[in-house]
Amino acid sequence: MKFGQWLGFLSLLVSLYILWKIQQLLLLAFTAVILTIALNRIVRYWQRFGIKRPLAIAITVISSLIVTILIFVLILPPFFEQFQNLIALLPSAWERIRSQIDIFKQQQLQFEWLPPLPTQAVLIERLHPLGTALFNNFFAVFSNSLAVVLQLLLIFILTLMMLVSPQGYRKAFLILFPSFYRQRADEILSASEEALGNWLIGIVITSTFIGTLSGLSLLVLQINLVLVHALIAGLLNFIPNIGPMLSMIFPITIALLDSPWKIGAIVVAYIIIQQLESYWLTPTIMAKQVSVLPAVTLLAQIFFAQAFGFFGLLLALPLTVVASILIEEILFKDILDKWEISPSSDLIFARSFPSHEPENTSMDR
Repeated sequence: MKFGQWLGFLSLLVSLYILWKIQQLLLLAFTAVILTIALNRIVRYWQRFGIKRPLAIAITVISSLIVTILIFVLILPPFFEQFQNLIALLPSAWERIRSQIDIFKQQQLQFEWLPPLPTQAVLIERLHPLGTALFNNFFAVFSNSLAVVLQLLLIFILTLMMLVSPQGYRKAFLILFPSFYRQRADEILSASEEALGNWLIGIVITSTFIGTLSGLSLLVLQINLVLVHALIAGLLNFIPNIGPMLSMIFPITIALLDSPWKIGAIVVAYIIIQQLESYWLTPTIMAKQVSVLPAVTLLAQIFFAQAFGFFGLLLALPLTVVASILIEEILFKDILDKWEISPSSDLIFARSFPSHEPENTSMDR
């Protein structure tokens, strides 16, 4: 390798190291990008009625703030009240579970061929590394209330800045690419924007659907603290595979204190809701979404949770959507599909990228 190649390779390593050191900041910026894409769709909707972009931005931001304030005023107070009641009931539920385990252990003596149940200390010892691995960066991101406020404020400011002038930030990002690849990079950004927008709309609709049906099901079963269970079910739907299973823990715990037969009813109800969401609602409203295989989604969740902690787990699906776009467009279409075999059986990479600058993009149409 020549000196220039070594220098470029060293620069790449240094850049990757710097990016890794600021990973939490990049995740906050990525969250702001997702919010910008969502708000920009609303802005473009208002622009269809002949409203100028600055006024459309003002209407969108003010209406979003009003909705947020209404949520804080109308929903969060009863939610926190019920959540405190739920936390107060957890010790009683745990004692009930321990008593059931003791009863099962006594019955197990009649079946010596069954393996012995692990003790409470063994369970805690086995689950501790898993919990540590999952939440290892949670307190680094949300260490205290001041950090939460500052991070939310940073996301809000970044979102407003990018919403006001998305084209400027887009052009600044495209300058980082070689001139022959800028138009292609612009097309990939547009595809990523479209995929993220479709995912966000779809996940909001499905989360609302699951939260509503979960609340109605628990209301029919007369499970206490319906509001907190419904909101948790809707919010955890943002975490595929893991979220739906976690959302059953709290209502099952409450049902254990009331009537144990309701546990089976809750499990059946949640499974039916998930099947409706998976086989009816999701194919209907997410027909344009990038298709990600379930196994790939699960592996991506584990990877991002290990790499970035709890924040990475929350953003695992949108990160996977963007990664799938980049792999398909860059690796498959721009690299692998352009390899040719010459008559002498030597591999030749044929580049055919336009050299002119990118045109106006969809971010501020």
